[in-house]
Amino acid sequence: MSDAPDKNTASGTHKLGGPMAWWVWTLAVLFVVYLFSFQTGYSIVNPSVQQDVGLTIKQVGGIAAVYTWAFAISQFFGGALLDRLGSRKVLPIAIALVALGIFLFANAQSYSMLLLSQIVVAIGSCVGFVGAGYIGGQWFGMAKFSFMFGLVQVMAALTSAFSVNLISMALDTTTWRTLFNATAAFGVVLFVLGLIYIRNPTPVVHAADTASENFFVSVLKSLANVAKIGHVWVAALVGALSFGVLLALGVVWMPKILMVHGLSESSAALGSSLLWLGLAAGSAVVPHWSDVIKRRKRTMVVGCAVQLAALLGLLFIPGLGSGLALALCFVLGFANASHMLAFSTAADVVQPHQIGTSAAIVNGIMFILGGILISRPGFRIGIGLEKGLEPESLAIAQYATVPLIIAGVLALVIALFMRETYPQHGHG
Repeated sequence: MSDAPDKNTASGTHKLGGPMAWWVWTLAVLFVVYLFSFQTGYSIVNPSVQQDVGLTIKQVGGIAAVYTWAFAISQFFGGALLDRLGSRKVLPIAIALVALGIFLFANAQSYSMLLLSQIVVAIGSCVGFVGAGYIGGQWFGMAKFSFMFGLVQVMAALTSAFSVNLISMALDTTTWRTLFNATAAFGVVLFVLGLIYIRNPTPVVHAADTASENFFVSVLKSLANVAKIGHVWVAALVGALSFGVLLALGVVWMPKILMVHGLSESSAALGSSLLWLGLAAGSAVVPHWSDVIKRRKRTMVVGCAVQLAALLGLLFIPGLGSGLALALCFVLGFANASHMLAFSTAADVVQPHQIGTSAAIVNGIMFILGGILISRPGFRIGIGLEKGLEPESLAIAQYATVPLIIAGVLALVIALFMRETYPQHGHG
């Protein structure tokens, strides 16, 4: 059964890029902001949760690990589900799952209930970011896919930059349980709006050769067909190596790097915010610039090169002042927006009905590699201390971030050798 059609003809009510398109896209982006806010909030309230529920440190780590595994596995199927069923059947259910998971989290009294809440949230979350990108391509046309996906990242990056402070302010006036119960209630409102309004502009038509197949088999086949395209993996690798650097710096390591340069704790925290603000600004500019010059490869190469130069500057310029250090944080984030073109160049080489699947593969690889890159500097610090490097020194920071430098170099090298995919005759 396909979506109830929204007429997209000359006499129709909902044209591509029209008011309805913006409204559906806004709801999808609100879902992304909702997800990011919960994920950020979870990192802040962990100590309170540990104390209230009576968790061990090992159990706190286990909760994070279960979320990661559940998200990583379901991520790869989320895009194929969007391609097969359309946004109307997938996104409202995803919103409902996340709201339910947050409600379970807010009212959890045991470790097992916290684990269950994370699994439910992770399954719902798997189509959040990719779903907003999918809707951009469906409702604005593939020619606008890159630009609209960039705008999704603008909102996601702004959420990352500001939500920590906003959530901390909220926790000054209320408990974490009250805050997340209210968050779950907002999810119910978003679910109702999604149920009413989220849809594809035209019916989702299944191919004749898959109409009689088992649904799960057809989803796996769709995933396998996209996975056979080598360039999708090349795009995913460049994007994952590039974004993994930003994720590692923005989530954990940038404040530590800035503090060994002598910046205060507040200035170091500002550096992390400037990374995300730079990414937000870049995501509004870089994908659009790629469409203007009609080049994916060149834009990605420049972005990877500037990001690498900014990282090396932060690590190796002696006597780095706070002004230059913070400027380099912003530049690094801005240049990192070129990783969004991994979604664009992957979408260039698949059929329009496969963009959800291609985006999910790219995002899944980014997520997995990003998690690895976040963890590696911590292992390197331990080795560096054993080698006799001074703790809290620039030398140990340089030693610890070697994996990030290698990732930046590899992203640039692979981008230099990847093929240009921008459609020669425009998007279909």
